Amino acid sequence: MARRPPGTPAAGPPPLPSKEALRRFLAEATGRVGKTEIARHFGLSTDQRPALRDLIRSLKEDGSAAPAGRRGLTAPARLPEMAVVEVFGTDPDGDPLARPVSWPEGSGRPPLVLMRPERPGQPALAPGERVLARLKHIGAGKYEGRTFKRVGSAAPVRILGVYEQGRIQPTDRRQRADWTVPEEERNGAEPGEIVLAEPLPARALGPRPARVVERLGRMDDARAISLICVHAHGIPDRFPPEALAEAEASRAVPPTGREDLRGVPLVTIDGEDARDFDDAVFAAPEGDGGWRVLVAIADVAHYVRPGSALDREARERGNSVYFPDRVVPMLPEALSNGWCSLKPLEERGCLFVEMRFDASGTKTGHRFGRGLMRSAARLTYEAAQASIDAGTDPEGVPPGGMAALNGAFRALLAAREKRGTLDLELPERRVLLDDAGRVAAVVPRARLDAHRLIEEFMVAANVCAAEELERRHQPCMYRVHDQPSAEKLEGLRQFLGTFGITLPPAGQVQPRSFSHALEIVRGRPEERLVNEAVLRGQAQAAYHPENIGHFGLALPRYAHFTSPIRRYADLLVHRALISGLHLGLDGLGESEVERFPDTAEHITRTERRAAAAERDAVDRYLAAHMAHQVGNSFDARISGVTRFGLFVTLESNGASGIVPLRSLPDDRWIEDEAGRALAGLRTGLRFTLGQAVEARLAEADPRTGSLVFHLLGGVLPSPLPRGVPRPASGGRSASGRGARRRS
Repeated sequence: MARRPPGTPAAGPPPLPSKEALRRFLAEATGRVGKTEIARHFGLSTDQRPALRDLIRSLKEDGSAAPAGRRGLTAPARLPEMAVVEVFGTDPDGDPLARPVSWPEGSGRPPLVLMRPERPGQPALAPGERVLARLKHIGAGKYEGRTFKRVGSAAPVRILGVYEQGRIQPTDRRQRADWTVPEEERNGAEPGEIVLAEPLPARALGPRPARVVERLGRMDDARAISLICVHAHGIPDRFPPEALAEAEASRAVPPTGREDLRGVPLVTIDGEDARDFDDAVFAAPEGDGGWRVLVAIADVAHYVRPGSALDREARERGNSVYFPDRVVPMLPEALSNGWCSLKPLEERGCLFVEMRFDASGTKTGHRFGRGLMRSAARLTYEAAQASIDAGTDPEGVPPGGMAALNGAFRALLAAREKRGTLDLELPERRVLLDDAGRVAAVVPRARLDAHRLIEEFMVAANVCAAEELERRHQPCMYRVHDQPSAEKLEGLRQFLGTFGITLPPAGQVQPRSFSHALEIVRGRPEERLVNEAVLRGQAQAAYHPENIGHFGLALPRYAHFTSPIRRYADLLVHRALISGLHLGLDGLGESEVERFPDTAEHITRTERRAAAAERDAVDRYLAAHMAHQVGNSFDARISGVTRFGLFVTLESNGASGIVPLRSLPDDRWIEDEAGRALAGLRTGLRFTLGQAVEARLAEADPRTGSLVFHLLGGVLPSPLPRGVPRPASGGRSASGRGARRRS
């Protein structure tokens, strides 16, 4: 930079570079660069770092920059016009998704290739297959691909399905590949069995052969649904012998070096169907209306040491996965249901945080420690709520104990409301099974103040953990939640506008902006739909060693500390606290710190994998529950509009299914994306998002978890009123890809 002449007044810092200037700098740079190099090149001041960070995030979102290493970035690489790609899954329409086989190291996440449908008579591409594809760039990090030549598979692809008379019916509703099993390759499989198979060499045309490699059980078995989900999502469900041996060798923690909390009447409050208890709470009033709150968490770090077989397996799993009939735990049962479970009246090691709040719920101080505790009682949410409402205390809880917990909760709740967080009202579905393991009912899970009490205490403890690690300059595995992207925000703005709801400009949107929108529709028929739309409009929460805050909770720093039995991120936070507070020799190792970025990415993926598997299981259980109700009609609401049909959600139990285009009246249907509607060009009929309908269940398939509905003729919408414009010609015709005109 040029130096100013003597006596010339100092100018302010230079303006931020434009996106185009930053793109040119990245393109000309050799290798990766970070914020420091960018700030130095453009002469930016320290005060401009937050704005620079936002600019870099924007470049990443639009594909103009690619992450490189822990904190660097580079110009994005472009794919050639022809490249070998590997199929890894399918989109909601069932069309293959692929990524390039060769991608430069350090160039960030490889782009996504959306493969066009195969030629008629050609078997569909399956995950693991590789093809030489013609590529067309269609947007940030996205290409359209057309198969030029199939070049085989990267490795044996596993097919999960139900064996029926020489064929395998895939359990994935989106998988279009057809598989046959030669008699000599069925490995004893019987009709109706769930099997894992792998493809065999095949000709280009005709059904594809496969070999059965494992028989998993019968489809009509009560445990089949969760079994399918475990294998479909690739969730590890068997512990290696060395990890099991380490868990079985565990013993009680020694009291040496621990604070004695056995006299504190800590209690656990969990769901009736909880399988592990890793947090306990206590509260007591203090002078001037303040509160002392103690949160004690199972000391998993004492048993799961860095580099051990238990640690390797816990990191690989990332988290526990919960199904209606079973848990796939992160840790073996000897720990998850044994030494790391805070069972009543049994001594357990713990990490604890003691917090103090004033009458308004503002934290005035906290301290962490390592202790020895004895839970005074194991309460369910329902029992805790009943005691609070009645002003009584359960056995084991001293007089006034429940009232103190409730009082502290009310103070924290007031602080939360003042902070302005995003509170979505989406009832969680609970699958109730009978003694035989079959679905007895699907009901909304109760949402009590006792649930919120525990949530508020856990959030407060998590904030303290992040603050303590920052204060002691220790590595932290943050739980981060970014602001909604500009694209998602604009789509949500348009959707909410159809209900007369407005959002502030992009730079002024806060969590309370969405809460205000939700308050407007509270109690209205479209309440659930708007809540779901707001949820989809948010960024996904993730784990990251760099802090960007938690938008949804309106918190500047946040880390998961309270569930180390079931989340590996919490275990890492425990180890960091142990190191920073000098609480033992089993803290965070240097090698762990070095791979924090990789670990963050990995456990974010495993968390999302678990969430997808759990949702998948509930959908399949719902399909099984409704299979005997085929032909019945239900009150429903349109929850999705696509070019190949509609999606409806039942008001009674939240089950969702498709209304195929072919079941609608004969017309040429156009998807009106702006109006979120499916409109008929000739009849003027129009189906809009959120519209109330009556739907008849036509099909229910527990194998795939799919439900198919037909709309009843009596509830079809009236033709458009005079003066209401028809959809613009730019709308997407439903006779195109993924849908067809009904003849």
